[in-house]
Amino acid sequence: MAAIAPNMTCPKPMKATSNGVFQGDNPLDFALPLAIIQIVLVVVLTRVLAYILKPLRQPRVIAEVIGGILLGPSALGRNQAFLHAIFPPKSLTVLDTLANIGLLFFLFLVGLELDLKALRRTGKKAGCIALAGITFPFVLGIGTSFVLRATVSQGVQQGPFLIFMGVALSITAFPVLARILAELKLLTTDVGRMAMSAAAVNDVAAWILLALAIAMSGTGSSPLVSLWVLLCGSLFVGFCAFAAPPVFKWMARHCPEGEPVNELYVCATLAAVLAAGLITDVIGIHALFGAFIVGVLIPKEGPFAGALVEKVEDLISGLFLPLYFVSSGLKTNVATIQGAQSWGLLVLVIFNACFGKIVGTVGVSMACKIPFSEALTLGFLMNTKGLVELIVLNIGKDRGVLNDQTFAIMVMMALFTTFITTPVVIAIYKPAKIAVTKYKHRRIQRDSPNAKLKMLTCFYGSKNIPSLINLVEASRGVEKKGGLTVYAMHLMELSERSSAIRMVHKARKNGLPFFNKGEDSDANQVVVAFETFQQLSKVSIEPTTAISALPTMHEDIISSAKSARAAIIVLPFHKHLRLDGHLETTRSEFRSVNRRVLEHAPCSVAILVDRGLGGSSHVSASNVDYTITVLFFGGHDDREALAYGTRMADHPGINLVVYRFLVDPEVAGKTVTLDVDDSSTPEAADEECLSQFKAKQEGNESIKYEEKIVKDASEITEVIKSQNLCNMFVIGRIPEGQLVAALNKKQECPELGPVGNLLTAPEFSTTASVLVVQQYRSKLSLTSLKSLKEGQDYTNEAYDSD
Repeated sequence: MAAIAPNMTCPKPMKATSNGVFQGDNPLDFALPLAIIQIVLVVVLTRVLAYILKPLRQPRVIAEVIGGILLGPSALGRNQAFLHAIFPPKSLTVLDTLANIGLLFFLFLVGLELDLKALRRTGKKAGCIALAGITFPFVLGIGTSFVLRATVSQGVQQGPFLIFMGVALSITAFPVLARILAELKLLTTDVGRMAMSAAAVNDVAAWILLALAIAMSGTGSSPLVSLWVLLCGSLFVGFCAFAAPPVFKWMARHCPEGEPVNELYVCATLAAVLAAGLITDVIGIHALFGAFIVGVLIPKEGPFAGALVEKVEDLISGLFLPLYFVSSGLKTNVATIQGAQSWGLLVLVIFNACFGKIVGTVGVSMACKIPFSEALTLGFLMNTKGLVELIVLNIGKDRGVLNDQTFAIMVMMALFTTFITTPVVIAIYKPAKIAVTKYKHRRIQRDSPNAKLKMLTCFYGSKNIPSLINLVEASRGVEKKGGLTVYAMHLMELSERSSAIRMVHKARKNGLPFFNKGEDSDANQVVVAFETFQQLSKVSIEPTTAISALPTMHEDIISSAKSARAAIIVLPFHKHLRLDGHLETTRSEFRSVNRRVLEHAPCSVAILVDRGLGGSSHVSASNVDYTITVLFFGGHDDREALAYGTRMADHPGINLVVYRFLVDPEVAGKTVTLDVDDSSTPEAADEECLSQFKAKQEGNESIKYEEKIVKDASEITEVIKSQNLCNMFVIGRIPEGQLVAALNKKQECPELGPVGNLLTAPEFSTTASVLVVQQYRSKLSLTSLKSLKEGQDYTNEAYDSD
């Protein structure tokens, strides 16, 4: 048997590529085709598992760990034919190399997203919570190591084993935690911010302890070897901290906002990552430490860091990183956990991991006067494990510190603690709900026009910020009307990417004024635009951020509108203006967000179809010179549009034109009846609204009111086209009356209503923006609801009202 062992451990090297099946070659015997099969299998399996676990709101890392275990000897790998065909021993070197390259660049991304400046600003509470979250489980980890060494881990080195167990139990997975908080919509809450700050401190401390454990786990018999490893590692970190930042800052300065990042800078940075990994591997720590250090030292401001994430993340996180989980899964054999002793040790490890983290965090949190429910939530959040945990365990196994059974126990512990985080947090933490008491001002049209107006304006990026600010400027009215408060909400999509941490940094100022003299102003042009407008105008601007997956983003918008007691929500249209003057779809998913908000909003809603209101920059109050046209057919939404237009007319630089369309009596025949005595009819409500408007119009030269008698849709179109000097049309989303039925029945965007579709049609030539307004009602009409459903034709329905 001794003669066979070398053949088992040193298989014949594989050639890279085959000559093809037609020449008798089996692709599974060659490195490249086998690696491709392995990657495809891993990606498909982990994505299917992620889809299955999605209803349980589990992070993707759970699916990837389970996928790795399923492919290993615990499940599918029990079939020796499958294991030797797809994951033969001779292919594992190539697989591990690809996995470690993926890990190397992923740790670079983690370092890139760890903001040391934000870490230095971490409060005392977060620092104390992080310290407790490390100390208690670390001590319990050391205690657990004595039990394991006396049972299933006999003969391992005591010093390294103590530290590895301590680090494994005390670690908090910063990237995974960010993802979980974002999924649960807790990222911008007090609990979320505290958890992220504490986890960031915990993360840095864990890396330092892991470096110490690796240095001590060397095969050299002399303790001087470990000392040399630590000394050289410290010198490398010191050299990088001194030499690298000036170079990276120079690169960042030469990458202006809005322009593509120079390819040379990206290549140089990625080469530096590999070089740093090589140096730390030569020192004897681990290649991933060098990559992590380079990522930490790159400046986080400006487009340079974002460009690096964009170029590296999808390939690494999507293809190469899952291989690391498979590599771990091939080393994990759950079958080694058998017998009462092994299962008892698994329960002990899980209990100590949870008890140390949760009790330590809860105790210190309550000492910091954090309520018990929030403290307990923090405890479970800090107990999140993930990729970093697997890195610790894999390094420990590769160094001979953890045997197969201990490794399997620790992997199961990491899987369990991460899996329970989301359901437990949902069960125990109920954020303070917004009071269900109805607030008074839910629409622009109101009995007390002098009351303060609150708007929630939403935007996805900087492209339409000038028009949005110009709309706010036009909406501010006059001081005697109580003023205007604007809640500017940046809608950020939580994609399947792992870099949710970048969103955390962007959301740190959530709820704070953009203009803050105590800190440097963010270079982001969105922030600069809003803070400049706030200083020049008397409008109060309060920023907020919604970080959410698109299917649930409307929930963030609606809850923010409720908490702000907003009278109207302004949403961006899902199309943007091309250079040729036509509207082009940005992303069709945004359309679904708008439809859901329109259906469930607690106040009035407006969709801004932006055609460059005021040009590409903010127009100051003294230079505003707009013509706003309101098209009035009748109904709730049209009355709200008229009320909005009337408010705009208070601005000294705005001229308001109101066209009321009436059906020609010759066409109407006997279908037009008006019972003025019945004040509950829609027609009576329209007449009352218009009479109030006419009273206001008297003596005001900036307001023009005309009634247009028309016979059909062509005459309506001619009247609208005559407004060639108009800067913006303000219209109701679902107008009511006989004339509306004459408009175009085939509508590309039913959520804009018939008039909105006419004004945004490609054949309708106009440079005017369009504001489509829906008035708040406790229950929308059947016509209004049908227009918000995909694939429903509502145009042949009668325009009913509630």
